[in-house]
Amino acid sequence: MRNLVRQNPWWSGDALPQLPAYRRWPFKKLMARLDQPIAPINVVRGPRQIGKTTLQLQIVDALLKQGIAPTRIFRVQFDDLPTLKERKLQEPILRLVEWFESSVLKSTLNAAARKNEPAYLFLDEVQNLGDWDVQLKSLVDHATVRVLVTGSSALRIERGRDSLAGRIHSMEVGPLRLAEIGQLRGFGTVNPLQEDNGWADWLRADFWRELVAHANAQTPGLTDAFAAFSRLGGYPLAQNNPSLPWSDVADQLRETVVKRVIEHDLRIGDRGRKRDAALLEEVFRIACRYLGQAPNPTLLAREAQLALHANVGVQRVRHYLDFLDSSLLLKEIEPLEIRLKKRRGYRKICLCDHAIRAAWLQEVIPLDPAELDQNPHLMDLAGRVAESTAGYYLSSITGLAVSHLPERDGNPEVDYVLTIGERRIPMEIKYRRQIDSMRDTLGLRAFVEKATNNAPFGLLITREDAQAPADPRIITVPLRTLLIVR
Repeated sequence: MRNLVRQNPWWSGDALPQLPAYRRWPFKKLMARLDQPIAPINVVRGPRQIGKTTLQLQIVDALLKQGIAPTRIFRVQFDDLPTLKERKLQEPILRLVEWFESSVLKSTLNAAARKNEPAYLFLDEVQNLGDWDVQLKSLVDHATVRVLVTGSSALRIERGRDSLAGRIHSMEVGPLRLAEIGQLRGFGTVNPLQEDNGWADWLRADFWRELVAHANAQTPGLTDAFAAFSRLGGYPLAQNNPSLPWSDVADQLRETVVKRVIEHDLRIGDRGRKRDAALLEEVFRIACRYLGQAPNPTLLAREAQLALHANVGVQRVRHYLDFLDSSLLLKEIEPLEIRLKKRRGYRKICLCDHAIRAAWLQEVIPLDPAELDQNPHLMDLAGRVAESTAGYYLSSITGLAVSHLPERDGNPEVDYVLTIGERRIPMEIKYRRQIDSMRDTLGLRAFVEKATNNAPFGLLITREDAQAPADPRIITVPLRTLLIVR
């Protein structure tokens, strides 16, 4: 009870922790969903340290400033309640809500809602509890309450979807987007082209030309934001402290992001599995080296065996990659399947942020063209980082299906394929100074020309503005421009 009171200082009129003035992009959407719920439960998932807890507290602060009674707001941060696990409380969410009703709200949830004074329930890292989804289903099925859940495990949250079908509305929040970095750092207005879903627009070739014009109109701020992203990545702790030496930022990223996943999340993973922190560290290190690529897991297992001098099976490596994917530190992009035909291909590895790779491997690879010109020997690696950056960004947009097309049956590979309804948009990343309009568009043209692919055009993602290819079906979009489409 003392821990709960400390987590909810507004009950006693005390101040909230000091919060940053800047609010991340989901803030407005979540405020609107809490005001007019589409579903009783809103879920925000994302990697550790990207600002989910801060987002919750900013929403609480905004509700209080709107005049919502403090006793109507209940927040529980489950990874800060060790006594909860020690007591082995049965159905802890339901028991905590019952305590809140009797001790703080002084009313049932339904009675408060009938007076047009619904309660707000904020649950942080709730997915670490057993049967959290079943408990929330029972709660929202029998009580009117507005719930916001945040978590850093995509897998455990996804497992709750079936139980919560029709009761849940989810969104994914990754590291800072370019528009956010521009605003946070004061580089001037950098606005995305779209605020909400508009997939029909993505299928228009002119939409992508409009995106390029939209980005060009914001050139100074966008250029500065991309340079800042190139140097420090997208984690708030890095962009909030731009004057700190990179070594200090890297140490903090290793400890609060990667180590936290390895030492904490691995420990509370699936019961019955033998877990090896050293192997997970090595698999993550290998994933960092192969970012933007789709390596054979057998090759990864062999590298892990050599590094650890131990017998490491392919299935264990796959399991640990899946675990890292569920923590949202990386995403595994599946190979494209057309007409449900299984084809041989491996998953492509995309890291949530290139700064994590730089911190873990102690190897900085810039994306900013000016920096790359000073370090031409890093050009090939920068291409892989660019491919990883684009892949993670696109796959984190809720509702967008992203895959990659390996080389098959003599047909060239395509870095990414965006599937929208029955149509597809192929995308190639060519992150170099000079673009060959024929050689660098071969995969795109082959994909567009195949009628079964149903592709109206292709996108060529480049380092800088490039001359339009001779083929009008290919549209050139710089990487920094792509990163403000949404």
